[in-house]
Amino acid sequence: MTLYPPNLLKRKLRERQPALGYWLSLNSLAGTELAAGAGWDWLLLDAEHVIHTPERIEQHLLAAHHGGSAELVVRVPTTDAVLVKPLMDAGVRSFMFPFVETEDEAERAVQATRYPPRGVRGFAGGTRATHFGRDTDYLKTHEDDVLVIIQIESPRAVGAIPAYGRIAEIDAMLIGANDLAANMGHLGDTRHPDVTAMFARAAEAILATGKAAGFQNFDERQHEYLRRGMTLAAVTGDINLLSRGMVAVLNDLKR
Repeated sequence: MTLYPPNLLKRKLRERQPALGYWLSLNSLAGTELAAGAGWDWLLLDAEHVIHTPERIEQHLLAAHHGGSAELVVRVPTTDAVLVKPLMDAGVRSFMFPFVETEDEAERAVQATRYPPRGVRGFAGGTRATHFGRDTDYLKTHEDDVLVIIQIESPRAVGAIPAYGRIAEIDAMLIGANDLAANMGHLGDTRHPDVTAMFARAAEAILATGKAAGFQNFDERQHEYLRRGMTLAAVTGDINLLSRGMVAVLNDLKR
């Protein structure tokens, strides 16, 4: 008996199929449940820039599973295994690790999601992840569904992409354009020529490793990135859609 269906996002990325994602920033359980059944391939629960307790993340995971089939990816603020461990026991299996700059940091991200000897994840048998001990195959099969995404957000990280690509357990790399711009001295200007050139270089390097390349972009550039073969695509989110919808309705009524 298994609690969760296969991680279809991981399989899509492995097969180089586009996976459209929705960014969750409002900490609304109803919003997560609604988005999970809307047809998105994945949802990103942002626990880097949004204040979340482990219990709240657990509630979002349950809301997502109740709402539909979209895979919930949790962006944690650090590669700290102490933080990752209880989330995995709660049933989280897809993670995004921000601002990974070195091969050692990438290794720590992977190790946080794996049991020894490959990793440092502590063992607990009676957890939601194991269906409270009823999933007797969990230890043999769970890695098939664990998804590790690291973020490329500085020129140093761009230079390390080939090394990241040699780590088998990393599934995808998502380029954080805003932080990349900031770390290049162009805060808030992702369209600066130097930034766009570095973004293109990063995308090409990721694709050359055979890993899935990702982006978070809510404007017309997303179409170009998809044409380049970038498949982990965060194309809108709750704040973005709510803000745009408010403006659209107001503008229509004020005509």
